[in-house]
Amino acid sequence: MREQKRWVVKPSVPSEVRAELESYPLIMQQLLFNRGVTDAKSAEQFLSGDKSLFHDPFLLPGMKLAVERIFKAIYEKEKIVIYGDFDVDGVTSTAVLVQVLKKYGGIVDGFIPDRVDDGYGVNIHSIDELAAQDARLIITVDCGIRSPDEVEYARQIGIDFIISDHHSAGDRLPPAIAVVNPKLENSAYPNQYLAGVGVAYKIVEALHKTIPIPDGNPEQWLDLVAIGTVSDIVSLTDENRAFVKQGLIVLANSRRQGIYSLAGAAQLDLESVSSSDIGFILGPRLNAAGRLDSAMKAYNLIMEEDYLKAGLIAQELDDLNRKRKKITQEIEEGIEIKPENDFLVFAAAPEFEMGVVGLAAARLTEKHHRPAIVGTRNEDTTRASCRSIPEFHITRALDECADLLVQHGGHAMAAGFTVRNDRLDELVSKLKGIARRELEETELQPVMEADLVISFKELRPQLIPDFIEPMEPTGAGNPPVTFITRGVELKSVRKVGQGNHLRMTVRHPDANFIVDAIAFKQGYRFDEITRENNARFDLMFTYELNHYRNVTSVQMNVMDIQKLG
Repeated sequence: MREQKRWVVKPSVPSEVRAELESYPLIMQQLLFNRGVTDAKSAEQFLSGDKSLFHDPFLLPGMKLAVERIFKAIYEKEKIVIYGDFDVDGVTSTAVLVQVLKKYGGIVDGFIPDRVDDGYGVNIHSIDELAAQDARLIITVDCGIRSPDEVEYARQIGIDFIISDHHSAGDRLPPAIAVVNPKLENSAYPNQYLAGVGVAYKIVEALHKTIPIPDGNPEQWLDLVAIGTVSDIVSLTDENRAFVKQGLIVLANSRRQGIYSLAGAAQLDLESVSSSDIGFILGPRLNAAGRLDSAMKAYNLIMEEDYLKAGLIAQELDDLNRKRKKITQEIEEGIEIKPENDFLVFAAAPEFEMGVVGLAAARLTEKHHRPAIVGTRNEDTTRASCRSIPEFHITRALDECADLLVQHGGHAMAAGFTVRNDRLDELVSKLKGIARRELEETELQPVMEADLVISFKELRPQLIPDFIEPMEPTGAGNPPVTFITRGVELKSVRKVGQGNHLRMTVRHPDANFIVDAIAFKQGYRFDEITRENNARFDLMFTYELNHYRNVTSVQMNVMDIQKLG
């Protein structure tokens, strides 16, 4: 059973904002206002998305010390290791800094720990491994801010650390040579929402400002910055929006063999690549390596210049992504709940792959609009990932159960924990009780927001270049332009994609044309919407170009369908 969604249309533009944005068409005024743009100067910056939005890298705390120590390591031929995380953000961050430091003549390697064996962040075992390889400077990317003990251990054995991270700090900072993080309390940096790869790129900019990159410039790595930024779901506003907008241009003209091969394996045309393509096509394939195998495969693909080797790795990642989707779907389909009784979904089993339990939890949360926990049950302990809804702060719930947990952490909407199996049943019972206490009196109905209501006869192709493309790149903090149109007839409906999706043609009595439509993951609604002849529906959708077999057409990407009246 899936929860009925409640639709909300964003408020109309106030008169004072209309006056500020009077040079723009009414639809554009509404779209800008919906994204927090309320004056002409901000509108110009938002729509340009150019490099004028890039901030001075030396505003980041620790940057001057980091640059000095990096150049010292380069000139003295010290072994440098870039230590990344196993997601796309960490992989792209690692690749960026390794490639740039090699341009400077540095002796540098990339290292990414194993998700299962090593876990998240910096660990002693990996430090010892790198020390045995004569590492003298370790630069973390997308991790390290909560590893003070490990960094102290490295200092004692003669290894310096530079921490570059974008996660929130703990009670004490690591004793590193420099800590570069926009979220530090003493940070004067205007953009707190950089991805890990964004912080890595600011280091590149700072190095380049100090001594120009030999035969290069920072902009040539913006394709990787765009991939990491979109994949990490940070807010695509301000500088991040400019990173991605400029990075998509670099990506469309890609000279990076690994990314080109990955796009080929996914049947993606890079010349028309969008932020959505990163989020749904490139990112998941790069992420699949760290989820089901080793993230070093994704890193090696980005670094690979030989087209035959790159093609083989790209195909392997494509296969892993297919496997990842299959495993996630099997976990999801194997869990049944009764939404009227269950306020929290929980499932754990030995056969659940640790790398996909977070994805499965996210799918369950989306499907049932309930907090969901999915874990891998090992011999002595269970490791689990949690996803939640706005009405329930999952980490606070875990805090109430801290006495039952080996470790835990996270934020309002996502968390993770480890629990001993002899405490697992007690933990689940307590968490379900907390969820019932917090949610029993709450109307649990997912909300979907639209930018505006539009009549069907206004759905002309020119909407895309005039109003939709200027909002790109879209993602977190800058959602795709979303419309509602009312009273349409479904001229034809069929299941596609093994029955998971719906392909439709849509018309309206007041218009003399039809529009193609696709409704992803809504195949289950086929019987519901075809039950009555000549029924009419309201649709919430995005409007987009569909590129298929060298033919480009417009289509509605239907997010939800509701019966008229």
